[in-house]
Amino acid sequence: MTDNCTRRWAAARIAMGGMAWLPPWPTDSAARPATELAIRPAVELATEWTSGLAPADFAVSEKLDGVRAVWDGISLRFRSGRIVEAPDWFTASLPPEPLDGELWMGRGSFDRLSGVVRSHPPDDQAWRAVRYMVFDRPMAQVHFSGRYQRLQALVAQSACDWLKAVEQVAGTDARAVQQQLRAVSDGGGEGLVLHRWDAPWLPGRTGAVRKLKLQPDAEATVLAHMPGKGRYAGQTGALLLQMPEGPRFMLGSGLTDAQRAAPPPLGAQVTYRYRGFTPAGIPRFATLLRVREAE
Repeated sequence: MTDNCTRRWAAARIAMGGMAWLPPWPTDSAARPATELAIRPAVELATEWTSGLAPADFAVSEKLDGVRAVWDGISLRFRSGRIVEAPDWFTASLPPEPLDGELWMGRGSFDRLSGVVRSHPPDDQAWRAVRYMVFDRPMAQVHFSGRYQRLQALVAQSACDWLKAVEQVAGTDARAVQQQLRAVSDGGGEGLVLHRWDAPWLPGRTGAVRKLKLQPDAEATVLAHMPGKGRYAGQTGALLLQMPEGPRFMLGSGLTDAQRAAPPPLGAQVTYRYRGFTPAGIPRFATLLRVREAE
């Protein structure tokens, strides 16, 4: 199967000159090495779902707890722009068109997945369990409904076990969406993503893509390690975090004993859960969910 997938797309790349779109970094071979680590691929970023929106206008899918990866037709990259060191058979079998999705190993497997996709050199056997779950085919000015149709066609043409299209179902009403959310959460899933069917692809934070969870989460940057007291004396009592919007706050809940002894480094990105905000914009009841590994 690997050879069949590889031959299928190798011929397409030759016919199309190696590229099927204009990626957000130079394609010139002399220019690429100097910019590979500095330039981030353009991606759409979701905002929180809010009451009052019409679910019927959206496609609904499960929010996968994986590692975001963008394929430009030649290279597979993290959101940071750094190359994902996947085995050659994995990337050679991807189509010569852009894809956006998540590297995934199943629900509840984020930590194991994170170790696999960041290993150097790549562990060929471990990668056999990784799937590239794609949810978009970036195409400027093409509505999501058209992009999803193209995505399904590309995945069907590939016939590769590790390339899958994330299933999108039509939203109906608020009650149905909540039922879907509860079913996914009860099964160990993270939540839902909703794409507006008629929205064109636009990079950056957008209201055309929404995320919905039973308890929302967000990311922040570690600024300092605050000293602990009592049983945590001599260890880290809390992390001083900075939100992208600017406010800073302290987070101690959710830190394990191991993390208090060896806290995440300054500048690291962490994900935390919360329950609303104070009038000053500080997350209420924030709890550490995970440390995002450097990309």
